[in-house]
Amino acid sequence: MRNTTSAESRVPSAVTTLSRIALASGIYDVLVGLVLAALRPQMQAWFGVPAPEPPIHADLNALFVTTVGLGYWWPYRDPVRYRKYLWLMGPVLKGAGALVFLLDWRFRHSPASFLLFAVSDGGFAAVTAWGLWRTRGGAR
Repeated sequence: MRNTTSAESRVPSAVTTLSRIALASGIYDVLVGLVLAALRPQMQAWFGVPAPEPPIHADLNALFVTTVGLGYWWPYRDPVRYRKYLWLMGPVLKGAGALVFLLDWRFRHSPASFLLFAVSDGGFAAVTAWGLWRTRGGAR
């Protein structure tokens, strides 16, 4: 049995860290997708935007986000095997999404309330990148 200090025993393993990140990301995406699908009129009011035209764009966006969230099940269960999913859906997709929200706000004058998504997506992108970077040697 390996002798560990109390500080080492409090630090989550690489697998646990990535599993927690995957779980949080998956819950976030599923909740956003379900809210987009089920509460569209309320979302329009909260964000001060008109109904999407045609509505299929919002339907597909809700389906896309929900499906991405459900996809986090695999890296939650086995983050070593599905590490590439975490890279693609975290730093790549969420990071690019945050940038798109920011650029749209700046150049197309979308509502400032949309920056909430830039912050949340950017936060998840950063935390996922940190987790992947932190565990790069032990969880490949």
